[in-house]
Amino acid sequence: MIFKRGDDGAKVRELQARLKQLAWYSGDVTEHYGDQTATAVRGFQAKRDLPATGTVDTTTWAKLVAMTLQPTDDQLHNVVHAGPAIMKQDDQTQRVRELQARLKQLNWFSEEVTGFYGSVTAEAVRGFQDKHGLPATGAVDQATWTQLVSMTRRPTAGELSGKSSATGGSTAGLDSRCLTGRTLCIDKSTDQLVWVIDGKPRLHFDVRFGADTTPTREGAFSVGWKARDWTSTLYHSEMPFSMFFSGGQAVHYSSDFAARGYAGASHGCVNVRDYAGIQELFGQVRVGDKVIVYRS
Repeated sequence: MIFKRGDDGAKVRELQARLKQLAWYSGDVTEHYGDQTATAVRGFQAKRDLPATGTVDTTTWAKLVAMTLQPTDDQLHNVVHAGPAIMKQDDQTQRVRELQARLKQLNWFSEEVTGFYGSVTAEAVRGFQDKHGLPATGAVDQATWTQLVSMTRRPTAGELSGKSSATGGSTAGLDSRCLTGRTLCIDKSTDQLVWVIDGKPRLHFDVRFGADTTPTREGAFSVGWKARDWTSTLYHSEMPFSMFFSGGQAVHYSSDFAARGYAGASHGCVNVRDYAGIQELFGQVRVGDKVIVYRS
């Protein structure tokens, strides 16, 4: 055993700073191993298939060190400096389109994607920065951009054009197996789920998949059963609006995906972060509907 709840000291600072690099720990780095630190450790352990004790043993520490950088003195003492702006107010570029589209994925930006960095974009950036412990300048520096990219996926052409919505869409690029009947069409290459009925897309969602150690299975399946309110019997995490298609793997809402984006992963399930959208999807999907999981 290396660290446990109740410990104090400089090494606890290092632990928290390393967990913060992976978005498991938020808030100020301190020398005290309290409940927040234990919860962060437990989450990290569960995602890496380690015993989720909330106590740091040698295996947990070795895994964490391998996945992170040695914290700087500033990181250990909560000193954050804004870097040079790579995007700022009054810019108008294609990269600003990407910025707006990525912020939109996280519900920080709700206006039309235009490519113009106005006051609304600056306010969205400022909110995102403040939420993630970055200098809230409203201008994008490299640290802000790196954090945003780690939590989002590459925007689609539709998102960049400003014409994307949760309903409708095109069948372009969909697996041919998705074009007949009622199908949850899930593409692991684009991180997208499209709900298709008789060849017509009805709903589409950003989705997240399992980690390398707990991959989401690929192939043709069907919805075996549904549960509006479900808690994993293995990982004890909530899985609202679950639609099970392969053993314990299901399409379901994930609050972790909504909060951390692509910085995390599932235990094999297909995570959806749009709560209202998956509530609608759950109401439409029937037991027996097809589920196609593939790479395009």
